[in-house]
Amino acid sequence: MNHNNRNPVLLIHGIYNTSAKFNRMTKYLTNLGWEVHRLSLNPNNGNGHLEQLAQQVDNYVNNNFFPKQPIDLVGFSMGGLVTRYYLQRLGGIKKVQRYINISAPNNGTMTAYVLPNPGIKQMRPNSQFLQDLNKDIETTLNQIDVTVIWTPFDLMIFPPSSSKMGIGEEIKLPVLIHEQMVRHHQLLKTVSDSLSKPVKI
Repeated sequence: MNHNNRNPVLLIHGIYNTSAKFNRMTKYLTNLGWEVHRLSLNPNNGNGHLEQLAQQVDNYVNNNFFPKQPIDLVGFSMGGLVTRYYLQRLGGIKKVQRYINISAPNNGTMTAYVLPNPGIKQMRPNSQFLQDLNKDIETTLNQIDVTVIWTPFDLMIFPPSSSKMGIGEEIKLPVLIHEQMVRHHQLLKTVSDSLSKPVKI
């Protein structure tokens, strides 16, 4: 495989995490020949609206890649919703060719009722934020190559099936803990396989 044909990959973490969450995935993908980027969202504790965090992704892409440079995007947990907003509402769909959504509350999670932070409230089932993103998911995200990865044992995303999106390729992995999803050897292999797929024309 010609590594020069690979797109740079941008990794976006979840709540309470920083870019360090992806240390293992970064090392794994870099060793396989990918150019890996990541940024730490701020605030990362739900105090900011998800739209604001998506704007940080947009700024990073604009500041670090040439306008015509296609990229691939990976979003984990809350980062899955942040990246979806970037793709669906901030024009990211024009720059991203492959998108991997990992254990994200795509249809909300009951655990988001525990805290009242504005960004966490947006992750509740049927929140206005999620209703807006899910109303045109097929016409927007179906334009690019989408892989959705989730685990049925997830206790952070509850119910775990809330991670499903109903589009793209869906992969269910037997990972026991939500936080292990971005470090698990099966997950890393799945990500590299998905990033190696031919792009939708």
